Parts: sequence; structure tokens; C-alpha cells
Amino acid sequence: MKLVKLNPDCIRDILICVESLKFGETIEFLDIINVLEEYDTDEVLYHIQQCEYNNFFTKTNHFAQSLNGRIYDLTPKAHEFLANIRSDNLWRKTKSAASKIGSVALPVLQQIASNVVEGAVKSYFGLS
Repeated sequence: MKLVKLNPDCIRDILICVESLKFGETIEFLDIINVLEEYDTDEVLYHIQQCEYNNFFTKTNHFAQSLNGRIYDLTPKAHEFLANIRSDNLWRKTKSAASKIGSVALPVLQQIASNVVEGAVKSYFGLS
């Protein structure tokens, strides 16, 4: 397995894939790998693992570093994060702020995304 750095775009794309499930459906790791063709297999598996470590999935079934895994659903925490970064505009602002701060750690991205949305809401209502 090659060295993989945290890629926030890959995390976002995985969350969008899982969120697209209908109620009660699950998605296999291989299906995510096939949909996210712009990333190689190791990168997708690494980021699925990072999502697990950050409690973004309600349940997964797999063996360590196996392609034969399954994701059941997103946690409320993951839904909130994804809601804050779904818009391409808000996502660009989040990544830009993270770049300026110098951190793409998932908890930092979550905080930045929340702050970006809060700023957008205040701006919309003329509160800032």
C-alpha cells in the first residue's frame, strides 16, 4: 500500500456516495471505488478508514484493508458536516480557509465548515 495523505475532496465524495443511498440500502466499498474513478483504490480505502475513525458511519462490515466491505449509513455528525460542505461554493471557502490555517484535519475542517455556514447565514440576514 502506498503512502496516502488526507484528501478532503475524497472524504467529501465518499460521504456524498453514502448519502445517496435509499433508506435501508447499504453500499459496498467496491461500488464506491468504481464510482470515484478519479481516486485509486488505496486512496479510497484509506479515506473510508478515516471516515470510520471519525465516526462518520453508523456501521461498517469488513476485514482490515479489504475491498469486501460495506457501509450502512452516515451518522448525524457526518450528515451535518456534509450539509455544511455540499455546496461547491461553501466547500471552496472551507478548503481555502483550511489552507490558510495550514490544517486539513477532519475536526478542523468540520469547525471551519460550520463557521463558513454561520458566516453565510449572518451575511444573508445582514447580521455581519
